[in-house]
Amino acid sequence: MEKQKVLSNVEIASFCRQTALIIKAGITPAEGMDILAHDTYGSEGQDLINHIGEVCKQGEPFYRAIESTGVFPNYVVKLTALGEESGNLDDVLASLAVYYEREQSISDNIRSAVTYPLIMIAMMFVVIMVLIIKVLPIFQQVFVQLGTEMTPLASSLLSVGNTLSKYAIGITIFLFVLIGICFVLYKTKTGKKKIKHFFSHFPLTKGFYEKIAAGRFASGLYLTFTSGMDTYQSLDMISEIVENEQMQAKIDLCKKELDQDSNLSEALVKSEIFSKLHSRMVAIGFRSGSIDTVMKQISQDYEAAADRQINKIISIIEPTLVILLSVVVGIILLSVLLPLMGIMSSIG
Repeated sequence: MEKQKVLSNVEIASFCRQTALIIKAGITPAEGMDILAHDTYGSEGQDLINHIGEVCKQGEPFYRAIESTGVFPNYVVKLTALGEESGNLDDVLASLAVYYEREQSISDNIRSAVTYPLIMIAMMFVVIMVLIIKVLPIFQQVFVQLGTEMTPLASSLLSVGNTLSKYAIGITIFLFVLIGICFVLYKTKTGKKKIKHFFSHFPLTKGFYEKIAAGRFASGLYLTFTSGMDTYQSLDMISEIVENEQMQAKIDLCKKELDQDSNLSEALVKSEIFSKLHSRMVAIGFRSGSIDTVMKQISQDYEAAADRQINKIISIIEPTLVILLSVVVGIILLSVLLPLMGIMSSIG
């Protein structure tokens, strides 16, 4: 099989959802892959599913088949193995589908939250450049005809505008190259890590990323508990998927507490992974034997909290950018209009 790129959240969720339905219907993975291949569009997708089916027909377990492709995350492979061993592969795959659908929802929310401010900033830049490069020279001609000079601020802006006009081609090329570099960095694993590191420490977005990490942690525990994985192994695996340095440090602390004979609920409280309310829910879940249900509820709570946080961030950014644009444009226009009005009134 030719090397393929790692599957997206949507592709993983779709594969897990369809495979779960097939297995739940009593169809073996080997036969199920033949069914999926007929309903799959695109040569890459068909090659991938056919490869999984061929490996399964050779007598290998299903998790070995998806592991051999190299396009599924380690998290999916390990949980699939546990699902096969425990006999609830369909339930594990259905839970994985829900998990990756939630991950895609989070990614979409982040993308939409970032896109709007970037568009606003681009519009601000264009409006300001038009004022400096096109509008101010017209006012300068008016002032020259009236036999006076523009204010120092307006003159400085005009000088900047003349410089930008002179080197417009070079500046445009530089901006496109810079945007291209940022786009490439965003597409690489290292670039994404650095961007997430910045936003996870930036005061305005820090709380949002903390809630996402806590939600991923709870969702991961729910999945590992339902698949039968032991606690310590679960924490090791979840540490890889939270993608948050602070949360990873808390997980390490939680594991140390477990080494010191603390139970999981006590370790979670001491490591401060969850809020006090949710830590209390975990303790009750352990006593009542419904820890998987509690973890599922906690993950949903943090997902809702993350949505509220991102809406709050957008509600702050939107008026801030509008006010900033209004102030900058107002200052530029007033720097030439007020002196001009003074001259006109003196003439009158």
